[in-house]
Amino acid sequence: MAIISSKNSGDPAPEPRPKAARSTARRSAPQPSLLDPSATVEEARIDAARPAEAADRPDDRVRPQRLGDYVGQQDLKDVLTIAIAAARGRQEPLDHLLLYGPPGLGKTTMALILASEMGVACKITTAPALERPRDIAGLVVNLQPGDLLFVDEIHRLPRVTEEILYPAMEDFRLDVTVGKGQTARTRSIPLPKFTLVGATTQVGALSSPLRDRFGLIQRLRFYEPAELTHIITRTAAILHVPITDDGAAEIARRSRGTPRIANRLLRRVRDYAQVKATGPIDGPIASAALELFNVDPRGLDWTDRRLLSAIIEQFSGGPVGLETLAAATGEDSQTIEEVYEPYLMQIGYLQRTPRGRVTTPAAWKHLGYTPPHDQRSILT
Repeated sequence: MAIISSKNSGDPAPEPRPKAARSTARRSAPQPSLLDPSATVEEARIDAARPAEAADRPDDRVRPQRLGDYVGQQDLKDVLTIAIAAARGRQEPLDHLLLYGPPGLGKTTMALILASEMGVACKITTAPALERPRDIAGLVVNLQPGDLLFVDEIHRLPRVTEEILYPAMEDFRLDVTVGKGQTARTRSIPLPKFTLVGATTQVGALSSPLRDRFGLIQRLRFYEPAELTHIITRTAAILHVPITDDGAAEIARRSRGTPRIANRLLRRVRDYAQVKATGPIDGPIASAALELFNVDPRGLDWTDRRLLSAIIEQFSGGPVGLETLAAATGEDSQTIEEVYEPYLMQIGYLQRTPRGRVTTPAAWKHLGYTPPHDQRSILT
């Protein structure tokens, strides 16, 4: 009646609501009768940024899009180039890939590059987000043939969730238990062939059954200063930051061999140059900016130097136990062991001995101390 009245009055008829479109969307949604993942599919599913969206975000534009643009890790690129060409020739998805190494070396970037090279979508998630079995079920049932599923920190997968991945990786099927008690039965749901790319900083924490199901297991190494200089120059061009070769080299020298740190320091130097200097970022400007941010020429920050100074000043260079060192510096023992010590040991400033932590003569000299003559006997 309301529509007829509207016609008679000469007013335009109100537009009908798109009920059909909404009902069609509901009908095309995954049915939760077997898996019941409806409440968690969208929570667990995180799509990789589309190229059109990535162009609007500087952080995504900094990531290389092709394997040829990826700087460093030449051994890894050689292996993946062959794997990509072989998979394309057979018109099959890539074999499952496990990437391990310290954080910030480009594991996520490599996963996105693989998806781009293969011309497939990349779904990104993290292991802590997959707490329940239906979380991982909601992800894999929504994959398209050939899609790449990237799971970061895969060593933190719960055991129940991990076991669901076994048949999914090997036979591309999902085993689901329907019902409870005497009426319970197992159903196998076929899955499209996909590629699982796992990333971890602790490859030893993965269980053997999961680790053995990866066809490719590759380690990412720290970057050389020349490689980091190339990365910084490329990032500066993308961010429209004028920088000289010696400015990029100065930032690279303090970046701990890690591209993520290099790009972060470049942004801080950019801010400093914008406010305190004129012209492009050169060596002196980069050095002054990084000194302001407490990053010394070896990449040590204030906490690193404080840790070494405490061992030298309070414990005569060591040996000192981890808990004692944590109490003396006010830092958590796990943070010292997992965050600060690896790099200090890598550059040869700290050693772990059966008697405790010991600073090396190089650390004494770097901090301006004179190492004792019996330091060698302490290290042994």
